Amino acid sequence: MFRLRSVTGFTLIEVMVALAIVAFSLTAIAASMNQMIDAANSMRERTYASWIAQNKIAELRLANITPEVSSTSGEVDYANSQWSWRAVVSETGIESFYRVDVSVSHAGSDYQVRTVTGFIGEPVPVGRANQVWNRGLRASGATN
Repeated sequence: MFRLRSVTGFTLIEVMVALAIVAFSLTAIAASMNQMIDAANSMRERTYASWIAQNKIAELRLANITPEVSSTSGEVDYANSQWSWRAVVSETGIESFYRVDVSVSHAGSDYQVRTVTGFIGEPVPVGRANQVWNRGLRASGATN
């Protein structure tokens, strides 16, 4: 007489279905991680480009000269990458007050990673800028 043994375990179809589910899950996880890495790299590049543009605006302000309405450009090595910048100084309609738009891109690329806008006033002698504010405080009766 033959005895039937009870067989425990998974059938081949059950194993194949489980492997297919795991494969789809791992593919989705890999795609999601790739998207997060791309977003992080893009954010890092925009941050660096913003810093470069802000540095150029600060350099123009610290030069302590009235800027010319013109366009300048150059390249800078920043964070182990080559970047190109272009600064456009334009009038604002207010006397002695200028708008500066600095666009930053990777060297050799036309795609602008970031554009930052700043404003520059006519330079004043050292220490004079605060006198205007202090006069306004004295006129209002406020004291230090």
